[in-house]
Amino acid sequence: MAFLGTLAGIWFSLFIAFFGLILIVAAAGVSSLGSGKVVQVRDHSYLNLVLVGEISDRPGQLDPMAFLRGDNKVSQGVNEIVGSIDAAATDDRIDGIVVDCRGSAAGLARRQAIVEALKRFKSVAPHKWVYAYGDMYTQGDYYVATAADSIFINPIGQIDIHGLSGTGLYFKKLLDRLGVDVQVVKVGTYKSAVEPYILDGISAPAREQQELFLTNMWNRISGEIAMARKVSADTVNSWADGSLYAVPTEDYVKRRIADCTVYRHEFDDMLAAATGVGSVGNLSPVTPAEYCRSNDVFRKGNGGSADIAVLYACGDITDEVSDGIVAKDIVPLILDLADDKDIDGLVMYVNSGGGSAFASEQIWEALEQWKSLTGKPFFVSMSDYAASGGYYISCGADRIYAQPTTLTGSIGIFGLIPDLKGLVSDKIGITTSTVSTNPSGLMPSILEPMTPAQRSAMQAYVNRGYELFTSRCAKGRGMSIDSLKMIAEGRVWDGSEALKLGLVDELGGLDAAIEGMAKQLGVTSWTVHNYPERKEKWYDLLVEAGIEIKSAIVRDELGEMATIYDTVNRIKGMSTLQARMEIVEVNL
Repeated sequence: MAFLGTLAGIWFSLFIAFFGLILIVAAAGVSSLGSGKVVQVRDHSYLNLVLVGEISDRPGQLDPMAFLRGDNKVSQGVNEIVGSIDAAATDDRIDGIVVDCRGSAAGLARRQAIVEALKRFKSVAPHKWVYAYGDMYTQGDYYVATAADSIFINPIGQIDIHGLSGTGLYFKKLLDRLGVDVQVVKVGTYKSAVEPYILDGISAPAREQQELFLTNMWNRISGEIAMARKVSADTVNSWADGSLYAVPTEDYVKRRIADCTVYRHEFDDMLAAATGVGSVGNLSPVTPAEYCRSNDVFRKGNGGSADIAVLYACGDITDEVSDGIVAKDIVPLILDLADDKDIDGLVMYVNSGGGSAFASEQIWEALEQWKSLTGKPFFVSMSDYAASGGYYISCGADRIYAQPTTLTGSIGIFGLIPDLKGLVSDKIGITTSTVSTNPSGLMPSILEPMTPAQRSAMQAYVNRGYELFTSRCAKGRGMSIDSLKMIAEGRVWDGSEALKLGLVDELGGLDAAIEGMAKQLGVTSWTVHNYPERKEKWYDLLVEAGIEIKSAIVRDELGEMATIYDTVNRIKGMSTLQARMEIVEVNL
């Protein structure tokens, strides 16, 4: 009865939500359009970089569910943040930059891109200042803040430095309780994306690779912090080992972790003095989003020498349905770009841990078509992740750029077929009978385990997928297949190791890739065009909003069971053959 009551509650909630959906999305659309007004950048303004909430690869769009709760904010885009910092360096109206640390969420490579932009700003405009302020510095925000000239903290504030860790969730016990057996076929000793469904904890190969890339990434981050704060790397590690968040605030200054303790109103007084506006009431802060609406940060010089397309490939790779990299959408877009005579070069920005092997192959082939049809350069810029399927779609590029903290590689294939017989028969009490003309007439079936012959055939299928994947990578990277396989096996590498192994060509962010593209094109001015083009009209978001609202209502009704709902949906949405890295949440 409780189960039926839950179902009734879900359907009633969906029924009510349907009638309010159009009004909600329309209101959200009107609100978002209103927030797009151009802000006048006055003399003695400063760029106000507020590190709060999600920092995405590109600016987010208004979430109707969040709007319903009274939140009409959208996530910041690292591309606009970096672009506005670079442009502000030569803008006489901008006196400096404030890095206001309020607790943000972003991957290591995205943070590294912001740090590099702040360093360029100080190099190009040494007469301008960069100040950081925070009440409570998270480790990720503090890393960005170390690129500032001075770090200010509230007199009773905190700074957290603790090193890096990677956490994975394992579902085997839950699946055992449900009576679900996940049948796995894979290639690659290190292909640990299947482990959450068949193990209770991390395997030795997975631990080995995580220890290497986490150590390399932390050495890079801690080394940058040490250089910025003029201390040794050992000192930074002592901070990480010492429960820094618990020490008295004044100790941060004594230990060179911060420069000065001031209340926020005192910091505002300092900004008034630094900009020469006389009083706090005359301060003129400009956010990156506002700055981008009044300045074309995607134009270099007069912008007329070249047009460079930047194609954003972010999220899970799927065949048809997703909010990530959808083959049926991105393949035609690539071919349309190939037909665009005004485009001089293509940079694909990748932030993906992979997904469907079939979809990855289709995207790879479309990019090969781009190269053969146009003869124009094709570069890749890797962000936080460009692994497994994310590497598959990248490997054919003329030149690959990655951040030192990018996770890439994971060249391996696996297949997952859940066997729900235990759940359906033993737990629920439903039995099945199948009549078939041939032994594999129901293959693949989620109601019966695979026979030995079926498992053998599935393994052969996965093996062929692996051979295709490795051959694509070997050809793209100019390696022998044997050399490529030595660094494949599903192993994940950080960007620094990937450079040594020949999986990438250069360390740097999207800005470096675009600069490299411009150099190859022989131009000093260019305009960047971002794709896919963002949906701006409220009615374009209607269908997407409906899906989000349905999902949110279902999760709310299921309560603690929502985790199972999400897991089942994730498995259900996977195609049989996957080129996907394990889900590792690197905690900065």
